[in-house]
Amino acid sequence: MSHIILFDIDGTLVLTGGAGGRAMRRAFHEVFNLDNAFDGIPMPGRTDVSIIRDALARAGLPHDDGLTARLCERYFHHLSEALHEPHPRKMIMPGVRELLEALQPRDDVFLALLTGNFARSAQLKLEYFDLWRYFRCGAFADDAEDRNHLLPVALQRAVAQGAPPPAADRVIVVGDTPLDVACAAASGARAVAVATGPADRATLRACGAEVVFEDLSDTRAFLELLR
Repeated sequence: MSHIILFDIDGTLVLTGGAGGRAMRRAFHEVFNLDNAFDGIPMPGRTDVSIIRDALARAGLPHDDGLTARLCERYFHHLSEALHEPHPRKMIMPGVRELLEALQPRDDVFLALLTGNFARSAQLKLEYFDLWRYFRCGAFADDAEDRNHLLPVALQRAVAQGAPPPAADRVIVVGDTPLDVACAAASGARAVAVATGPADRATLRACGAEVVFEDLSDTRAFLELLR
């Protein structure tokens, strides 16, 4: 039977050196003349839509579709520039490319994304690191504000792209935050966590992750999950 493996992006596959946060702050300043719009707003594991809603609400601004579309357009513009700015914390996470190279050719594995990024920002980030090509589809912030609603969307798209309809225990969600683990649990999928983001191994285990890796550098150990 085939596995569908759904990867988070930030903190799991890559670090962008804060490019996303810088780009979003620049977009908010440009569109709303607001600085520090995201101070105190939690971000890890959440969808961009929910983060933007919180920032607008705190500033007393309505969630107007036209303004939000303008904000997103400017965000993508600034992100495409910010990704090229030097930063010591900009990298592909350990073992990621090797793992994707091992998984992609297998006929019993379908690789997709499950991320709080917008589809366009996900593409910009992964294209920068030459990782976009490994994934055939995904679910993004464009699809749902609540991350827990993204997994069914990702599975529907995977099946539409040719993946066999999977049993729940053949769906693996790989992420670095408790919200990634909760997203897997909400749909009965397997949660594989990596301690390369804001949460340590003990926290991720306590949240219910089936397996917690320090990072994804042990390709053989990950492949054992498919047996």
